[in-house]
Amino acid sequence: MFQSMYAVLEKIDGAFSAHGSLSLVSGVMMCWGLSNFVSLQFTTAPYGRYVRAGWGVPVSARLAWFLQELPSFLVPLLISLGRYNDFQNLHAHNNVLIGCFLLHYFHRTFIFPLRIRGGKPVPLVPFLVAVFFCTVNGAVQTYGVLLSNSEIRHGSQQIRLCSGIVTFLSGMYINIRSDILLTQLRGGSTGEYKIPRGFLFEYVSGANFLGEIVEWIGFYVACYNLPSLAFAVFTLCNIGPRAFHHHRFYRQKFKDYPSNRKALIPFIW
Repeated sequence: MFQSMYAVLEKIDGAFSAHGSLSLVSGVMMCWGLSNFVSLQFTTAPYGRYVRAGWGVPVSARLAWFLQELPSFLVPLLISLGRYNDFQNLHAHNNVLIGCFLLHYFHRTFIFPLRIRGGKPVPLVPFLVAVFFCTVNGAVQTYGVLLSNSEIRHGSQQIRLCSGIVTFLSGMYINIRSDILLTQLRGGSTGEYKIPRGFLFEYVSGANFLGEIVEWIGFYVACYNLPSLAFAVFTLCNIGPRAFHHHRFYRQKFKDYPSNRKALIPFIW
């Protein structure tokens, strides 16, 4: 099994070891995200509460989330620790950046699925698209860090790095705490949706989405490279509209939904 995985990683290594290829894939990722943003103005992504027929056989929610997020953890780990790059030769801050990426996806792969209660099955098509994206993005983000393995020399660079990491960790905290509140909201219920309350849900309907967007903006600030910018744009374009769709869903379903609550950005939108 691992022999075949390393064979695949060798091909990935050849594809992304040049800055030109990395820039091309990052550009495609941004275009993909922007096209999704446009399409999501007219429809909803077909999973979760918006699941509908015509998108393939269903995959159980826990299994789908585990399998689709796993490449984003496994691919960077194998690239970093395998025989293609000497992880020990990286500067300390680049080790930290890869560690941040792995930290997010360790939680998303091994912890988040266990918290799912009564989640709707994920149709096969969006599941496979997620697996493909997570595999490619895991490689792109890792090589983005590896190929920019330069020493930080100036105070402004140190400030940018530290502020980016703090922003990333703050966003991760917001994301995880919001997900826990949503899980508790549905725990022991018959599957009926309820108005989320507490923490940042008092200000926005998509507090969990806000946290994840803040995470990857912080990751871009810390990495300051094209792949991390592409991922931040892709994230914003995909789950920004979903926050609005959730906000609209709540307002239509609950007559007493707080009128001062926004969709994604507190007090603004």
